[in-house]
Amino acid sequence: MMSEEVREIQSSETTEENSLDRVEKLWNKNFFLLWQGQLVSCFGDAIYEIALGFWVLAVTGSSALMGTIMAITMIPRIIISPFAGVLIDRANRKVIILLSDFIRGAAIILVGVAIYKGAGAVWMVMLAGILLGICSAFFGPSISSVMPDIVPKSRLLQANSSYQMSTTGANLVGTMSGGAIFAILGAPIMFILNGFSYLFSGFMELFLKVPKVIHKKEKANFKEDFIDGLSFSVKFSGLRNIIVLACVINFFSQVGIVLIMPYFNSTPGLDAKKYGIAMGIFTLGMICGMMFLSVVKIAPKKKFNIFVLSGIVSMGAMVAAPITENIYAICILLYIAGLLNAILNTLLNTTTQLIVPQEMRGKVFALMGTCTQALSPIGMIVGGVLGGILGSKQVIVGSFSATIIFIAFFAFMKSAKKVINYDPEHETLEDIM
Repeated sequence: MMSEEVREIQSSETTEENSLDRVEKLWNKNFFLLWQGQLVSCFGDAIYEIALGFWVLAVTGSSALMGTIMAITMIPRIIISPFAGVLIDRANRKVIILLSDFIRGAAIILVGVAIYKGAGAVWMVMLAGILLGICSAFFGPSISSVMPDIVPKSRLLQANSSYQMSTTGANLVGTMSGGAIFAILGAPIMFILNGFSYLFSGFMELFLKVPKVIHKKEKANFKEDFIDGLSFSVKFSGLRNIIVLACVINFFSQVGIVLIMPYFNSTPGLDAKKYGIAMGIFTLGMICGMMFLSVVKIAPKKKFNIFVLSGIVSMGAMVAAPITENIYAICILLYIAGLLNAILNTLLNTTTQLIVPQEMRGKVFALMGTCTQALSPIGMIVGGVLGGILGSKQVIVGSFSATIIFIAFFAFMKSAKKVINYDPEHETLEDIM
C-alpha cells in the first residue's frame, strides 16, 4: 500500500498539474530554453569526442589509452549517481543543472586552451573526463526530474520525444561533420567550441523557472533519504519491473551491438563504409520514431500494447539484420529497429517520470542510470568474449532473441500494464501500486 506521504504528494501534484494542463502548451518558455541549450551542447559533445580521439591517437598512438579515457568518464558517473540522486531531491535542481554545465564548459575550455598553447597533456584530458563524469551524474537525473515540472503531464511523452530528437539529431550531425571540422580547425579549437556550447546551455538555463521540490515531511538525513529512495523503487512492483526491464534490454543490446562492427568487417560484401551507412540509417530511424511521438498523442490505454509491440518488433529486426547479409535489407531492418527502439525507450522514460513522485525522481532516475550504465561495459565484455568463441552473427542473433523473450514475458505482468497505461488525469498512484 502507498504511504500517506506519497498519497499527499500525488494529490498535491495532480491538482497543480491539472491546472497547468489547461493553460500551458508543450513549447512553453522553460521547455524551449532547455531544448535549445541541449541542442547546442550535444552537437559540441559529438565533435569533442571525435577531436578527443584524434588528439589522443596523435599524441600517444595508443587506442587502448583512448578507451581508458572513455572509461574514466563513465566510472565516476556509475559510482556517484545513486548518491547524486539524493542530493538532487534535497537541493535546488536549477543550481545543480547550472553548475553541471558551467563546470563542464570551463574544464573543457581550459584543456583546449592548454593544448592550443602547446602545454596540454594527457593527464589534463583525464582530469577533465573525471569532472565530466561527475557532472553528468548530477545533470542527467536532474533533467529527468525537472521535465514533468516544466511541461504538462498530458504532453510529457511529446516533450521527451522532442528533447531526445534534438539531442540525437545534433549528435548525428556532429558525428557526420566532426571529421571535416577537425581537418579545418584542429582538436584545440574543437575542445574550446564544446566548452562554449556548455556555457551557452548554462546561459539558457539561467532563465529557467524550476519549481522547488515539495517535501511533505521533514527531510531525513542523507542515509535515510537514500534508503527511502531505494525502498520506494523496490516495493513499487510496477516501477521495479520497469527498472529490471531497462537493465535487461540494455545488457543484451550491448552484447549484440558491440559485435555489429566485427560482423561488418568479417562478412563478405560488407565493410567499414557500409557499417557507417547502416549506423546512420539506424540513427535516422530513431529520429523518425522520436518525431512521430512528438506530434502524435497516444491514448494511455494503448501505450502498453504499443510498448510491447515496439520492443518485440525492434528486437526482431535486430535478429533478422545479420542473417540477411544484404546491405539493403540490413539498412531497412536497422531503420525499423531504430524507429521502434526510440518509441520503446521514450515510453519507458516517460512512464517513470509520470509514476514517480516529485521528491523521489532524482533518486529513482539516478538508480536506473547506475544500473543500466554499470551493465553496459559488462555487456560489451561478454559480447566480445562470446563473439570470439561463437562468431559475431550467432551472438548478435542470440542476444537480441533473448531480449525478445524477456519483453514477451514482461507483456504478461499485470503490474507492468497498469504502470505503462497510467493516466494521471484519471488515476492516482494508489490505483497502480
